[in-house]
Amino acid sequence: MDANTLRRRFLDFFRQHDHAVIGSAPLIPENDPSVLFTTAGMHPLIPFLLGEPHPAGRRLANFQKCLRTNDIEEVGDAAHLTFFEMLGNWSLGDYWKEQAIRLNYTLFTEVFGHDPERLHVTCFAGDADAPRDDEAAAIWRSLGIPERRITFLSKVDNWWGPAGVTGPCGPDSEVFFDTNPGGPSDETPASNPQRFWEIGNNVFMAYDKRADGSYVPLAQCNVDVGIGLERNLMVIQGVSSAFETDVFAPIVEAILRQARGEDPFAVRVIADHVRAAVFVLAEGVRPGNSDQPYIARRLIRRVSRYGRRIGINGPFLARLAESVVATLSDAYPELSQESTQIYTALDDEERRFQQTLARGEREFERAAEQVRAQDGDTLAGQTIFHLYDTFGFPLELTEDLAREQGLTVDRPGFEAAFAAHQEQSRQGGAGRFKGGLAERNPATTRLHTATHLLQAALRQVLGPQVEQRGSNITTERLRFDFSYGERLTPEQIATVEGIVNERIVGDLAVHWSEMRLEEARQRGALGLFEERYGETVKVYAIGDVSLEVCGGPHVEHTGDLGRFRIVKEEAVAAGVRRIKAVLE
Repeated sequence: MDANTLRRRFLDFFRQHDHAVIGSAPLIPENDPSVLFTTAGMHPLIPFLLGEPHPAGRRLANFQKCLRTNDIEEVGDAAHLTFFEMLGNWSLGDYWKEQAIRLNYTLFTEVFGHDPERLHVTCFAGDADAPRDDEAAAIWRSLGIPERRITFLSKVDNWWGPAGVTGPCGPDSEVFFDTNPGGPSDETPASNPQRFWEIGNNVFMAYDKRADGSYVPLAQCNVDVGIGLERNLMVIQGVSSAFETDVFAPIVEAILRQARGEDPFAVRVIADHVRAAVFVLAEGVRPGNSDQPYIARRLIRRVSRYGRRIGINGPFLARLAESVVATLSDAYPELSQESTQIYTALDDEERRFQQTLARGEREFERAAEQVRAQDGDTLAGQTIFHLYDTFGFPLELTEDLAREQGLTVDRPGFEAAFAAHQEQSRQGGAGRFKGGLAERNPATTRLHTATHLLQAALRQVLGPQVEQRGSNITTERLRFDFSYGERLTPEQIATVEGIVNERIVGDLAVHWSEMRLEEARQRGALGLFEERYGETVKVYAIGDVSLEVCGGPHVEHTGDLGRFRIVKEEAVAAGVRRIKAVLE
């Protein structure tokens, strides 16, 4: 069974069980500063998990593109990925544990064909916040999973969410496939994660985590099931790594055709990162120095570095990207639609990185000369980190050059400087990524509505070529990214600001209606994020000046917004500008 067949059989199964199939949401979350990317299938559905009615109903299913970079340094083993696909099904206040687990078991054993004798499950052990999940364990036992293949674990392992700092969450029950059924009988998924591959997770969202750390029962209990496509393909296709499945094999083959050396770890890093970069660039992101553009740059430059390791010289990323597009555009047609822009961005960034490496090599020579001038033989850890952080110079390349010149490197010193930098970034991120889709309050509602007025004003002043590239809202301000190739003049900024305030003073009515997606398009509704809603969408109208596909929330009249003020306008990537604004 190949990936396309697996996706189709998954969706067909849930259609047969009265689930509406919705599209994959974009990788860049709408109006959510809690994360840079969509990290799970449930993430775009948070407003509906909190009780807002979904246009498609209470039972949903889809396959969702996801990206996580928290363990990027682990990529290169058999299963760690940055970009991955999540098959998901949800009950929004409809069925609960009994039906969810039975559907999950039937899917794995009858649709995917997994051997039921090799399935193990884990359940929540309970703590002061929530009781032990004996109910889930009893359901698994009734399906034939014996007690020895059921493990109870703490919240660290068997509690999912929230996606950000606050929001819906709850105990989960994970499903694992035993890759070595003849192994020691006392081993469990907790004791030997290399033997047991996690293939799915049933999350029972019964709680809302608040900002003070407390867990409050949700008014609506939901089921969120996430199933890793790549992990299940590994089981179905009988291979030992994700990189041998059909979603990766053509990419790996394209790498090996260009390589002059063998390094399986490097090949896996390149295959994963080029795939992730292609999907990020397909969202309209261009490499830059912060947020999503920074992640795109980091992925591309790591690919370039590992390409050097296996003897690939000169620009090569666009050629690899062609294999990604060919492999995955059936499931994600936006890849072929944006292919020209993707290849151009890869070529441009690859050239920039080569220039950066040239500057780094000159800086290395200066640092090495200073060490020799002081009769030393070791490059200090802080110097190595400066080369890495400022010039993008990889530690491995510094070590190679040092070795050639008879020098050693202070690796522990580098690791200490790197750890300090990570902690500083983590603390900064904790302050920046607050709020999120789960934080619904008057301030974020007003700012969300203001983004609609802002986009309409930008299109009026700059032209219809302006398209939303992303937004980020906290309780203090809005941030709106849009396509435009030039810096806005002070006069243009003042005009945009004036138009928005004029429409606020006009106290325009805000109302919404549900309609089919095609009808929304025919009416001229803007909808960068329309994919998440499926065939039926919510369309918000603000007077006769704005019409957008959107999930909300919004005020009822623009007069509730207050005075709108643009505080900053800047570039974030090639052809993408950013406006930060407040309501006073």
